[in-house]
Amino acid sequence: MGTDSRERMVRSAAYLFRERGYSGTGFRDVIAHSGAPRGSIYHHFPEGKAQLAEEAVRYAGEFLNAGILAATEGGDAASAVDAFTGWWRQVLIKSEFRAGCPVVAVTVESHDDAPQLAAAAAAAFDRWQDTLATGLGNAGVPDDRAARLARLIVAAVEGATILCRAHRDVAPLEDVVTELKAMTREAVKDA
Repeated sequence: MGTDSRERMVRSAAYLFRERGYSGTGFRDVIAHSGAPRGSIYHHFPEGKAQLAEEAVRYAGEFLNAGILAATEGGDAASAVDAFTGWWRQVLIKSEFRAGCPVVAVTVESHDDAPQLAAAAAAAFDRWQDTLATGLGNAGVPDDRAARLARLIVAAVEGATILCRAHRDVAPLEDVVTELKAMTREAVKDA
């Protein structure tokens, strides 16, 4: 029961939360999806589903943050928007609009008995915002404006992702991207 099966379970949980949500994903689903041995989930996550979900949120947050970080290095302000939205576009299309953000899924279903889930989600959102703000700042957007724009980007893209799933179309995301890019370019001009 090595760390390989543990990592597979964390990745599988994040993947399943995107489509089924937190409540709709059980240990049995994670075991089946990950191919991990049955007893290993209780060995690796003795505190239960909340522990697995917390780690899945951290994994998803770091995974997307790594993509944002790579794409925003040395780019223009609009590349920060592209960095955050390109992955969501792929997820939506590839999943035929069944998948959304695992961090959002856990956030909207987190309960008072597992406050660590909301804290993990907040940390993921904050990390994305910080990375986007840094990218925007490096592109010439003043720091205070970069922080506000980064929060707007995260909020707008998460909302657009939900609209895309409802409409089964990427048009809401495309519209949000167009407007966010215009705003980021204007922020650089105004600096």
